[in-house]
Amino acid sequence: MRSKLKIGFVGGGNMAVALIGGLMQGDLPAKHIHVVDVSQAMLTRLETEFGVSTSLSIDDQLQQMDVIILAVKPQQLRDVVGELSSHVKHQLLISIAAGIRATDISRWLNSYNNIVRVMPNTPALIGKGVTGLYALSGVSEADKQCADEILRAVGSTSWVDEERLIDVVTAISGSGPAYVFYFIEAMQQAAQELGLSAEQGTQFAVATFEGAAQLAMHSDESVSMLRQRVTSKGGTTYAALSSMEADDVKSHIIRAIKAAASRANELGDEFGQQN
Repeated sequence: MRSKLKIGFVGGGNMAVALIGGLMQGDLPAKHIHVVDVSQAMLTRLETEFGVSTSLSIDDQLQQMDVIILAVKPQQLRDVVGELSSHVKHQLLISIAAGIRATDISRWLNSYNNIVRVMPNTPALIGKGVTGLYALSGVSEADKQCADEILRAVGSTSWVDEERLIDVVTAISGSGPAYVFYFIEAMQQAAQELGLSAEQGTQFAVATFEGAAQLAMHSDESVSMLRQRVTSKGGTTYAALSSMEADDVKSHIIRAIKAAASRANELGDEFGQQN
C-alpha cells in the first residue's frame, strides 16, 4: 500500500473497520485516514482503536483525499452522494453498497466516471475476504491498481468486465458466508441429535469446513474429484450424498443463489430509479 495515499470513508461500519485495520497493517498511517459517520459512538470507537480522524458529517477534509470509499447501506447511498457531490473533484470513488450500480452513482454525480464498484464479504473482518471489482471506463489503470491494493488488504480480489456480474459475485461470495453458516448450523444440530455435545458439534462442523476449504484451495484436483475420493460406494458418505441427491439439494442451492443474484439486480433497479 502506498504510504502517502489518503483515504476517506463515508460510513464507519464493519466493512470500513475491516478495511481500516487491513490498510494500517499494510503501513498506511492513521493520519491519512478520515471517516465520516452519523454515529458518534462509532466514530469514538474508530478514534480509540485506530487513531484516525473523524467527522459526523461530510466535510471539506474529503476534498483532500485521493480515494473516497462509500461504505453506507444501499438505501442511504443516494442521499450521501448528493451531499458528497460538491466535494468530489478528482478522487477515486469506491462503492461497497450492495445492488447500487456504478452507472447510477455516475449519473447522480453528473457523469463523474472515476468509480469502482466492489463487493467484499464478511470474512474480510479477519483478513480472509474475497472481493469482486468492476470499474467504469473512466478509471485509469493506476486507479484500478489502487482499488485492487485497497481491497487486497482484507483478502483476495477478482475483476469482472461487466457490471451485471457484480450481482453474481454478491450472490456467490457476498451472501455466501451465510450459506456456509446455515450448513454449519445443520451439522451442529445433527451432531447434537446423534449424541455429541454442542461444543463438540461446533468443533467438528467448523473444523471440517475449514479443512475442506483449505484442501479445495490447495489441491490440483477439482472439487468434484475431491468429493468422489471421499465417497466410497455403499459407505457412510455415499449414504449421506445419496440422501441429498434424493432431496435435490444441489438444485435447491443453485436456485437459492440465483434468487440472491436476482434480488441484487432488483435492488439496482429499485435504487437506481432515484434522481
